[in-house]
Amino acid sequence: MTEKTRKICFITGSRADFGLLVWPMRAVQQTAGLNLQLIATGMHLSPEFGYTINNIREEGFTVDEAIETLLSSDSGAGVAKSVALGVIGFADAFSRLMPDLVVVLGDRYETFAAAQAAMYMRLPMAHLFGGDVTEGAIDDSIRHAISKMAHLHFTSHADSTRRLIQLGEAPSRIFTVGSPGIDSIKRLKLMDRDTVGREVGMPLGERNALVTFHPVTVQADRSVGALDELLAALSALGPEFRLFFTLANADAEGRAINQRIKAFVSDRPNAIAVASMGQLRYISLMNQVDVIVGNSSSAIYEAPSLDAPSVDIGDRQKGRERAASVFHAAPERHAITAAISAALRRGRQPTVSPYGDGEASARIADTIARVPDFRALLQKGFHDVHSEGAVR
Repeated sequence: MTEKTRKICFITGSRADFGLLVWPMRAVQQTAGLNLQLIATGMHLSPEFGYTINNIREEGFTVDEAIETLLSSDSGAGVAKSVALGVIGFADAFSRLMPDLVVVLGDRYETFAAAQAAMYMRLPMAHLFGGDVTEGAIDDSIRHAISKMAHLHFTSHADSTRRLIQLGEAPSRIFTVGSPGIDSIKRLKLMDRDTVGREVGMPLGERNALVTFHPVTVQADRSVGALDELLAALSALGPEFRLFFTLANADAEGRAINQRIKAFVSDRPNAIAVASMGQLRYISLMNQVDVIVGNSSSAIYEAPSLDAPSVDIGDRQKGRERAASVFHAAPERHAITAAISAALRRGRQPTVSPYGDGEASARIADTIARVPDFRALLQKGFHDVHSEGAVR
């Protein structure tokens, strides 16, 4: 490492954010003057959620630090304590790694913990996906809070950039790059139908659905009921359908959801539940199925770039920009059934994604490399907006 090489430390806590960070991390590795550091935490270290730290290593990355945060608890109190453990762990890790820039994505509690530690340690921070809106989850508040702690912003959409300016972030520090999830679709050699069926453990059938349902964290004790409505709708599908479930993440009620899913598939030969498929298997399966169903952001971010129709259930993703291939349904079995039918009627057809062209990762790495002095970013002012809407 030369004297001028700067250390760029990425944080990943789940299979979802890792899939979005793969290509930005590779772009950083390939950029002169930048050296990649990587911290894995959260669900990556849990056998219950697939011990996906192995997936990180299979992708060829070195994990510089592994931080245990996950408690065996399905409650809000357990998640809050996990944040506290994360702040302690990240403070220790940052002290050892001494990064020049910390890069965080999105809105998970592990990301929130990393952002707090970086802020107090006066470490410059870049945030991906600030300004997005998901009104049905506490992630919305976490994301906005991280944006206020961050010093550099990479957004998925022009509307997200506008919202960050409303939050008082300087336009000169905000870069509309698109979603790096589309970069994966553009660059990965996806598995064919037979291969992905073997890899996930069940051959694809005449018709197929990929199902991912996570807790709706802003509505306590309602996620399981919403899942039961989804399962009722899926039960009404014809026998020609095969159902591929990925398990929920480690938010409050996540374990209760996973127990329900496992019970549902246990006596159905046409259904399977996989803790974590990994990026290649998941996108390959998304590319093969007839419809994507649930409340995962992947149905909104990635599915349109594969021309795949999707059904988004409930309010977890409320507020995100949507392509014409994304159908919304209330968390009620008849509404879900109607939305699935509409998505199947649309089928696969050319779709314009609102989330960019698949070049987000290069833009992120190039922008980072062009910053002459990360430490200078630490001094932040509040960017005022005139009441009539003009930016001051």
